[in-house]
Amino acid sequence: MTNSSWEDYFEIQIHDAGLPKPETEYKFLTNRRFRFDFCWPNSLFAVEIDGNVYHKSRHTSGAGYSRDCEKFALAAIEGYRVIRCTTGQVNTGEAIEWVKEYFKRNVIC
Repeated sequence: MTNSSWEDYFEIQIHDAGLPKPETEYKFLTNRRFRFDFCWPNSLFAVEIDGNVYHKSRHTSGAGYSRDCEKFALAAIEGYRVIRCTTGQVNTGEAIEWVKEYFKRNVIC
């Protein structure tokens, strides 16, 4: 599957779980290009799906990893809680279980 296919699959899992519909490719800072794969902006909650973590990719290169560190540091400064997961964790259902647990424990608008 391509990264967008994994994101489509996760969006189906969100719907099937009866969770609120997230914003996709949500730009959380007006002055930066950073985006979240899935975001519930009113609740400052987001999910990121990292693909190709076992191969050379943007997430595993030095520069890409550094950009990810910056992105998630800025997200934390803005008050976001972010769940990061791999495509494998989406495939096994582990990622959606984490999100369901988050919603169970937190009031999401």
